[in-house]
Amino acid sequence: MDERYGLSPFHHAELFVTLAGKLVELMTFPFSIVPKTDDERFMLEALREAWKAYRAKEVPVGAVLVQGGRVIARGHNQVEMLKDATAHAEMLCLTAGASVSDDWRLVDTTLYCTMEPCSMCAGALLLSRVPVLVWGAPDVRHGANGSWVDLFATKHPIHQVEIRRGVLGDYAADLMRDFFQMRRKENEEKDNG
Repeated sequence: MDERYGLSPFHHAELFVTLAGKLVELMTFPFSIVPKTDDERFMLEALREAWKAYRAKEVPVGAVLVQGGRVIARGHNQVEMLKDATAHAEMLCLTAGASVSDDWRLVDTTLYCTMEPCSMCAGALLLSRVPVLVWGAPDVRHGANGSWVDLFATKHPIHQVEIRRGVLGDYAADLMRDFFQMRRKENEEKDNG
């Protein structure tokens, strides 16, 4: 157990069950988090979405859209499954939120995402009029809130976004790091096997 984060080691988070005569691997959510704030409570929900992506061998990013203190939409990366480069957690979550709200303007909402949004997702967030963004870990390769570029730095003529960074960011970063270590190991085994 990693005492810093309350983590179970990922490789020990595996359970096996027999389903229809086959041994099936189930992985349990690896974090034990007791939220201290609403931001942490909703980011925990986004981390659960990221875990769904992780288990599906997608880059583990998750998002939830909150309105009036409740989650109205969820999303996790589905790029590989849908064969669609735009199937990011935030994009899917914003689309679901617009459907639930029956309006493309997602005013009075907060988007929680486990990673700093990329430029595509940041643009969609601005166009959707989401007033508050809360993200976990920075994305140095694609982050559009200062890690790579900052689409929010210039005052927008119509819409401003309040941003809170780093909420449960260590958990999101650990999940991402473990995911890519696992993928590298799988690729090495494939190359050597």
